[in-house]
Amino acid sequence: MTNQKMVEHWDNIYATKQPSEVSWTQENPKTSLDFIRSFNLPKQASIIDVGGGDSRLVDKLLDEGFEDITVLDISEEALKKAKARLGEKGKKINWVVADITKYNTEKTFDLWHDRAVFHFMTTNDQISEYLDRARKNIKANGVLTIGTFSENGPKKCSGLEIKQYSEVTLQEQLMTGFKKMKCITEDHRTPFDTLQNFLFCSFRSQPNEG
Repeated sequence: MTNQKMVEHWDNIYATKQPSEVSWTQENPKTSLDFIRSFNLPKQASIIDVGGGDSRLVDKLLDEGFEDITVLDISEEALKKAKARLGEKGKKINWVVADITKYNTEKTFDLWHDRAVFHFMTTNDQISEYLDRARKNIKANGVLTIGTFSENGPKKCSGLEIKQYSEVTLQEQLMTGFKKMKCITEDHRTPFDTLQNFLFCSFRSQPNEG
């Protein structure tokens, strides 16, 4: 699928469906928050939520006092919904409409959070482009938190193929530049009362050697 087709796909979903009609909706992104809280980041820490879309995570991060938050999504429609929900508070957020594999910025982040974007990287080129940006834009000793469908999870999402991961295979993808901190699996209950098994892992960015 071309980049433009991907944009159209996600814009159409966010323009035509309510949160109760998409599987990834979480009223309370507890697992992501638990990981983030465990890092004891200062409130000035720079945070990016990759594929944040209309997620409630940004609301919670604002409530907890974080001051430097970027939300990136390929869908402008998704970010419009999030902005409308947050109202005046949304002006505190750096909103970025971009495909993460084509995102170029000099900004670096203390925390890179991704729930359910990386598993849409199904080709070696996509994976390489994604990880190149993570290595470039996460600070030395910064943290990457990533949630993907596990080997017991769905094989598709919103009609698109995904790549399932185990703790071992995800760690293999991140061997260069990152050190695993923690992994868990959990069942996400969708608004349709079905279960999706996720793998969540955190990694520490390793300073370049030599």
